[in-house]
Amino acid sequence: MSRNDAAPGTGTAPPSRLRRLLSLLYVQCLIGVLAGAAVGWLWPSFGAELKPLGDGFIALVRMMIAPVIFCTVVHGIASMGNARAVGRVSLKALIYFEVLTTVAMVIGLVVVNVVQPGSGLHVDPSTLSTEGLPPEATASHESVAAFVLSMIPDTLLSALTGHEILPVLLVSVLFGFGLNAAGEAGAGITQGVQKLSKVLFTLIRWIMRLAPIGAFGSMAFTIGNYGLDTLRHLFLLVGSFWLTALFFVLVVLGGVMRVNGLRLLPFLRYIKEELLIVLGTSSSEPVLPRLMAKLQHAGASKPVVGITLPAGYSFNLDGTAIYLTMGSVFLAQALGIDLSLTQQLSMLAVMLLTSKGAAGVTGSGFIALAATLSAVPHVPVAALALIFGIDRFMSEARALTSVVGNGVATLAVAKWEGQLDEERARAVLRGDLPFTAEPEPEGEQAPVPRTAPVPAGDAGPEAPAGRDREPVPAAG
Repeated sequence: MSRNDAAPGTGTAPPSRLRRLLSLLYVQCLIGVLAGAAVGWLWPSFGAELKPLGDGFIALVRMMIAPVIFCTVVHGIASMGNARAVGRVSLKALIYFEVLTTVAMVIGLVVVNVVQPGSGLHVDPSTLSTEGLPPEATASHESVAAFVLSMIPDTLLSALTGHEILPVLLVSVLFGFGLNAAGEAGAGITQGVQKLSKVLFTLIRWIMRLAPIGAFGSMAFTIGNYGLDTLRHLFLLVGSFWLTALFFVLVVLGGVMRVNGLRLLPFLRYIKEELLIVLGTSSSEPVLPRLMAKLQHAGASKPVVGITLPAGYSFNLDGTAIYLTMGSVFLAQALGIDLSLTQQLSMLAVMLLTSKGAAGVTGSGFIALAATLSAVPHVPVAALALIFGIDRFMSEARALTSVVGNGVATLAVAKWEGQLDEERARAVLRGDLPFTAEPEPEGEQAPVPRTAPVPAGDAGPEAPAGRDREPVPAAG
């Protein structure tokens, strides 16, 4: 009997199978998250010192985000050759973002008013202080005009050296249109951008092997620095927020997937590695480049992915939207402030603006909440001290919800635009076409395997105009 074969009746998996299991990124990330939580719980001081592991991993990915977005958007627009189509994609994406963000906020508002997690705290407002809060929470926040102007970088290249997504998106769109207008002169540059994109995704694949270490360090820091005891008195808020986020994902986003002919649970399995990385790092930013590649692999066209997903990281933060309504009303309840329906709706209107400035990094939702409270007179900013200690335990749910929401948004916009290969999407979500961590050049996607005839009514649509598709081999 081979050493790699299990002994009869023992039920022990062969070592080779165990090695294959441990080689999977999502298994490694899960081990990192659990190990980090254990270290932070058993050795709090040591766990708190492991923060640089998570910070270093996030920094490595962040340095790749700007060039990846630039190459994806530029090549997508230059290949599309239709400025009107790009504008149509952007408009549909923004309308979708606003509708879903509003739905998320309304759901959070209903839940926090029904559950009332802060009604039993009876906090005296005179005892509150802004000391100990991060400086960003008490700083003056920019106006709408300043936010719009911040999208314009100082120079064309400075957008690629910063960490803001919207300036990169603006420069990429303009450069893509410029290559289109240049005609043959821009064709060589377009091909060069596509080749550079393959190099960048190779680097991303190497960096992602460090994801388990980053998840381990970030989770150890969270548990070691804040401790599980922090949750005891405010468990109702944290628990209701997680359940509300789960309801939004399963019901609202699941409904969006159903309307577009796809299913949510297979999609969640498809992006399980990204979700575990987000869970460990409490940030949605590290998975952006890889999620772009996965959505292209799932049949969404490169221009739609390049425009919708990065824009969603600033305009479609569903998890942050839920957090803003629940957090602000919770603080009012804890202080004994009775907010009328009109006051709550006015806060919701302000949140539709303040939520757009929250990027996908850790703690941005807390800063957005501070911006909301400073813009309305109902709840003092100093009340943020009540939830500052538990904010980290809600940041994972914010980031997870936003990642799933932006993935679903990209597939939905691609379907509405006729730029989603539905047959390929179903095959990918079934697991028939495994993701290889490398972007596939436009028009060179692998054919969809068929082992049996497709039932009537289940076949995908004809290939969208402008996208090449390989012929599907007949069964047998």
